[in-house]
Amino acid sequence: MEVMLASPRGFCAGVDRAIAIVEQALARHGAPIYVRHEVVHNRFVVDDLKAKGAVFVEALDEVPAGATVVFSAHGVSRAVQAEAARRGLRVFDATCPLVTKVHVEIQKMHDAGREIVMIGHAGHPEVEGTMGQIDGGVHLVESVADVEALVVRDPAQLAYVTQTTLSVDDAAGIVAALKRRFPLIVGPKKDDICYATQNRQDAVKLMTPQVEVVIVVGSPNSSNSNRLREVAAHRGVPAYMVDRAAQLRPEWVAGKLRVGVTAGASAPEVLVREVVERLRALGAASVRDLDGVVESVVFPMPKGLASGSKAPETGAARADPGR
Repeated sequence: MEVMLASPRGFCAGVDRAIAIVEQALARHGAPIYVRHEVVHNRFVVDDLKAKGAVFVEALDEVPAGATVVFSAHGVSRAVQAEAARRGLRVFDATCPLVTKVHVEIQKMHDAGREIVMIGHAGHPEVEGTMGQIDGGVHLVESVADVEALVVRDPAQLAYVTQTTLSVDDAAGIVAALKRRFPLIVGPKKDDICYATQNRQDAVKLMTPQVEVVIVVGSPNSSNSNRLREVAAHRGVPAYMVDRAAQLRPEWVAGKLRVGVTAGASAPEVLVREVVERLRALGAASVRDLDGVVESVVFPMPKGLASGSKAPETGAARADPGR
C-alpha cells in the first residue's frame, strides 16, 4: 500500500490566526478566556485550548461581566457585537478576514438598495453571522431547487454572496441557476469561496485519479472537511472522514494499493500524521507528498494582540513543523 498526501491540506491562514488569538489572549490576560462558539471546527483543537484555559460558550450571556471573549473564525452578527459592547466585554475578534470581506460586501449591496441572496448551509455559524450583518432579511439558498422556489421583490435589484467553505462546483451550479432565473443579479467582484477551500478541493481533484480510496481528516461539523469528502465521492472514489486515526476502519483500505489522505482547513497536521501511522500499521509501505499549490498567506493579528513577536507556535494544536 502507498499513501498519497494531498497538498495543500490542513490549517489555513485564518485558522492559524484564530488559534493564535486565543493563545495570545490567554498568555496576556490569563485564564479563563471565553470563546463564543468553537473557534474553529475541530474537536482536537478545541480540547487543546480548553486544557490551556479557554472556555467555550454558545451565547454571550454565559460570559461574566467584564471578562475577555474571543469571537470564532466564523464571524458573528452585528447583534452579537452590540451585545458584547453593551456588556463591556473585552473582545478579540478572530473572524477570518475572508469572512469579514463577505460581511463588507453584503453591507455594500444592502446600502445600494439590493435584496440579498446568500448561498450557504442553514444553521452554520458563518451563515448566521453573515446574514446578521444587515437588517431586512436575507434569502438563504442551499440548492438549485431552492433557487427555483425563490420569490423576490424586484429581480432587477438582486445580489448574492456565498459562504466561504462551500463546494466550488456546487456553488457554481447554484450561481448559474440564479443567473438563469434572475439575469440582472450581481455578485461579488471576486468569488467568496476562500483560497484555502479552493486549493484543498483542487488538490483532492488532482489526487482522486491516482488513488482507490480517500481519507479526510476533519471533524463532523467542519463544512470544508465535509466538502473534501464530497469532492472525492463525486469523482467515484470511496471517501471517508475521520476525526482521529482510531476511527479509520481497516476494511476501508483492505486490498487497496493507493490510499489518498487530506485534511480540512481546521485539522492540524499532527492528526494527519496519526492517520499515516495508522495506515502504516495496516500495511502502508510508503508515503508520498503530492505536488500542489504552496500557500504563503498570513493574516495580521487584531489590535491589542498585534505588538511584539509572532504568535506562539507551541502547543499540541499547531501544525507539524516538518509539514
